[in-house]
Amino acid sequence: MRPSPDRHLRGFAVARDDTIPLYRQVYEHIRTAIRTGQLRPGDRLPSTRTLAHRFGTARGTIDAAFAILAGEGYVVGRGPAGTVVRPDLDSRTMAGAASGQHLPALGPRPRLQTPRPFQMGLPALDAFPRKVWSRLVARHARGFTPADMAYPDPTGYAPLREAIAGYLATSRGVRCTAGQIMITNGYQDALNLIAGVLLQRGDTVWLEDPSYPPAGEALKAAGATLVPIRVDSEGLRVSDGLAHARHARLAVVTPSHQSPLGVALSLPRRLALLSWADAAGAWIIEDDYDSEFRYVGRPLPALKSLDGGQRVIYAGSFSKVLYPSLRLGYLVVPESLAAAFARSHRLRHLGHATLEQRVVADFMGAGYFARHLKRMRALYAARRRAVADGLSAVFGDRITVDLGPGGMHLIALFTTGVSDVKLAQLAQAGGLSVEPLSSRVTKHACGPGLLLGFTNIAETVAPAVCRRLRRMIGSQLDNEV
Repeated sequence: MRPSPDRHLRGFAVARDDTIPLYRQVYEHIRTAIRTGQLRPGDRLPSTRTLAHRFGTARGTIDAAFAILAGEGYVVGRGPAGTVVRPDLDSRTMAGAASGQHLPALGPRPRLQTPRPFQMGLPALDAFPRKVWSRLVARHARGFTPADMAYPDPTGYAPLREAIAGYLATSRGVRCTAGQIMITNGYQDALNLIAGVLLQRGDTVWLEDPSYPPAGEALKAAGATLVPIRVDSEGLRVSDGLAHARHARLAVVTPSHQSPLGVALSLPRRLALLSWADAAGAWIIEDDYDSEFRYVGRPLPALKSLDGGQRVIYAGSFSKVLYPSLRLGYLVVPESLAAAFARSHRLRHLGHATLEQRVVADFMGAGYFARHLKRMRALYAARRRAVADGLSAVFGDRITVDLGPGGMHLIALFTTGVSDVKLAQLAQAGGLSVEPLSSRVTKHACGPGLLLGFTNIAETVAPAVCRRLRRMIGSQLDNEV
């Protein structure tokens, strides 16, 4: 009789004081068992409930580990039959792994990148409701009809656009119709679409300084002339934009939570920005990238909610609220531009894949989306506090941790004139995904600091992660004293 594969997982225990997330530890153990031949092609893995009980973790932790294993092609789901090691894994490949040889990539599938501590821009992947999501995916896959295989609407799946319109009206104060919404392949695709419709080579664009670098890169690639506009405690200095480039074609802003400084654009400046756009015949791109995650009071209304002159193009994305590899975003365009944007969409492509759009529409319509955001706000508030406390404990008065009212990252500001680029390099060499604040600056310096994402750092490991950062950069800080 073939021995039960369950025995190969019995000796494993998670290390709760380790800086490696629990789901990553489970993933590594199972992957090693497969690569060394202890788990063989076709072997059935224990259920997530069984493994969660054995390791003393939440089932979501096991789900996250299984998701990575499935994504890399090591396991496949068999519905009620459970999860098994992929039956078509090459036995010679497994034998090579058992003898210590390098394991080749499994077909053309690229390796997924596991989040590193402090990585920016990622939601809490370990807390995603994968079970609900998988059930919705399976439901839509089973219900696939011949009509669903035809060319899709280039502007996006209609029920999803309707769900987005309803969500924006209640949560962001944005009143729009489904016809004004264009589904995109994320924010970068949205910028390319906007540039194709509204920009000509040489047009001037206001860009916040500091800013989100890929936005400037996309617009510059489209031939725009970028004018960096200083950001202070009230957001974009509209008066500076008027002084330097009054006749600009576009302004790109993050008014609810400036990227990366975290400040909100004040009401007087919002009104001044809208007044400028009306007078100049200019357009404003509102990147509302993580406005859902506010920990003090309710989320701020969108700039678009004040847009009486219809000069604001509102950009949203599911990368921060669901997960990045979904590659779904959307634009809300003024009615006067809807036809031009729809035409450009048709010329650029014949529509996006609809399965994911259908699942998101169902996820929103059934109420899962609202509940997920509520859970994430509570989780992020706790993780943010844990990381901030951990940083204060290990660095003391050498740093000031900027705890803004919202967002998915912290800014650690230093009391000495240390190079944040050097500190970031040291941290990155030690496996920490830390970014220097100065790397986001084009022209107007705002002081040294480190940008630290906290969403994927569990409360239990936050102190250890902060101690690890101290070990990586402490000597450099000491030299600056």
